[in-house]
Amino acid sequence: MRANHLKLQYDSNPQLQMVSLDGFIPHLKSDQRYTTTNNFTGQILYKEPGVFLRKAAAEPLKLVADSLAKLGLGMLVYDGYRPYAATLKMWEIVPDDRYAANPANGSGHNRGIAVDLTLYNIATGDTLPMPTGFDDFTEKAHHNYQQLPAEVLANRATLKQVMEHFGFVALPTEWWHFYLPQPKRYPLMDVSFNSLKKLQ
Repeated sequence: MRANHLKLQYDSNPQLQMVSLDGFIPHLKSDQRYTTTNNFTGQILYKEPGVFLRKAAAEPLKLVADSLAKLGLGMLVYDGYRPYAATLKMWEIVPDDRYAANPANGSGHNRGIAVDLTLYNIATGDTLPMPTGFDDFTEKAHHNYQQLPAEVLANRATLKQVMEHFGFVALPTEWWHFYLPQPKRYPLMDVSFNSLKKLQ
């Protein structure tokens, strides 16, 4: 999908609008791994950094942020919208649909309704201990993995509970990945971040 087609989507359904999370989500921090080589591919996948989601996902995520702030917590986002071209590269490296989206189906990230995130303490700026680092493709990253310290289990549960409360679905194999239900309601996109910024 090209930027001009995306503009037509906006006009037909405002919930499909792509929203920059910078300035929209209170206390948002980001660590965009795919704009660097510090990710499982070892490659830079995004040339222009930016964290975007469909309005349908951005608005409930703002409610998540408001709820977390009452606990003294903020969100650190690793990834939001992901161009389809990046999904093709990821599948070449990890052709396992437990951890990478099969391009035949596309990803919630390609549809602008999936987000990868963790929690941090607003007062200290420190991230909370979680089961694994980001993009860890082991059983320790699964939501049902229990051989973890009580603090880590509690942190994972806090993230999952607040995300689910506001309508997101947890991916069973990745504690950091959440998406809106019925993702195929949202069209796949392969629009650059620069194009999205021009539509803001």
